[in-house]
Amino acid sequence: MHTLFSIVPKVEEKPSNLSGVLERHRGEKHIIVLQDYPDPDAIASALAHRLISRRFEINTDIVYGGQISHQQNRALVKFINTPLLLARDDFDVSSYQGSILIDSQGLNSVIMPHLVEKNIPLIAIVDHHNPHGPAPSAEFVDIRHVGATSTIYTAYLAQGMAQLDRSHREHVIIATALMHGIMTDTDQFIRATEEDFTAATYLSQFHDSTSLLEIMKQARSRQTMDIIQLALRNRTLRENYAIAGIGYVRAADRDAIPQAADFMLTEENVHTAIVYGIVFGEHEGQRTESVIGSLRTTKLTLDPDQFIKEAFGRNERGQFFGGGRLEAGGFEIPIGFLVGNQDPEYEKLKWQVYDLQLRRKLFAKLGIK
Repeated sequence: MHTLFSIVPKVEEKPSNLSGVLERHRGEKHIIVLQDYPDPDAIASALAHRLISRRFEINTDIVYGGQISHQQNRALVKFINTPLLLARDDFDVSSYQGSILIDSQGLNSVIMPHLVEKNIPLIAIVDHHNPHGPAPSAEFVDIRHVGATSTIYTAYLAQGMAQLDRSHREHVIIATALMHGIMTDTDQFIRATEEDFTAATYLSQFHDSTSLLEIMKQARSRQTMDIIQLALRNRTLRENYAIAGIGYVRAADRDAIPQAADFMLTEENVHTAIVYGIVFGEHEGQRTESVIGSLRTTKLTLDPDQFIKEAFGRNERGQFFGGGRLEAGGFEIPIGFLVGNQDPEYEKLKWQVYDLQLRRKLFAKLGIK
C-alpha cells in the first residue's frame, strides 16, 4: 500500500469495496460507458478501470456515444493506442453482463437506454461531478468532491488495486493519461484539491512527461478558431460578464464551445464568460439538437454549479439541465419536438427564440437588465 494516500479520507475503504464487487463478477464481460463526448479525465479513468478489471478476469470494452473532437482528446486517443468503441445505431449491448459508468452518471447518454432495455446491471459509478438528479442505482458508487475522476482511480492504484511498473509501457501510458486527466479538469492544478496534488505526486513516478507535453501542445483546428471568432463577434458585455450565442454548431465541433468560453475569459475586465449554441447531429437515423453551453468564471462569489442549476432548473425527470464545479460549468437542454426543419427561415427564427430566452434567463439570474 502506497503511503502517499494515507491522508485521503476513506480512500482505503473504497478500493476494498470495489474489489469485493468486482470479485463477485469475476470472469464477466463489462461495458465501460463514457459520456457521449468523452474528455481526457473520462478516457484515462476508463483505462485505469480496465487495468484493475483484469485482476478479476473481467473483459471490458470502453464505449462512448458521440464524438471525440477536441484536439487534445484526439491526440490522447492516438497516444494510448487503445480502441474506444463508438456506439452506432446498430451497437449490440446484449453480450455484456454488467456496465460501469465513469466520469458520468448516465445523464444524456445515448447508450444507457439500450442497457436499461436489455436489463444489463449497473455495477459501478465512479465520478467527481455533483449529481444533476437522482443517481442510478449501482452496486458500487464512489462520487467524490475532488478535481478529477482520474484522482479517484489514481487512489485505487496507489492503494494496490493494480501495481504500476515504470518499465511496463502500458502502465506508463495509463499514468500519463491520468496525469493529463487531472491537469485538464483542474485547469493545470489551479483548481486542484489536496487529493489531486497527492495523485499527481504518485503518478510523477510513472508518467511520460515528453508525451504529456506533446498532447498538451496540440493546436486548435480551423473550425474551432472560427467558432471562437464568432463568439467574440456575437458577445454581449454587461458588468464584467460576457455572453455569446453562436447559432448552430455541428456535433463534431461542440468542444469548441468551452474553448470559446475559455478564450473570452481572457478579455480585460471580464470575470465570467458564457457561450452557447444549438448543437446538431444524428442518432439512429434521426436529427438531434440540443442547446449546449459552457460557463467559465474567475469571480470567487459565483458558484457555477448553483448558478446553472438555478438559472435553468430541472427536466421532467427531476434532473438538472446542467451543473458545474469551481470556476467552470456546463448545460445541455434538448430541443425536443422542434428539432429539424428544411426551411432556413424557420431555423433562423428558432435560433432567435432560443437565443433570446437564454439571454433573458441568464441576465435575470445575474440581476442585469
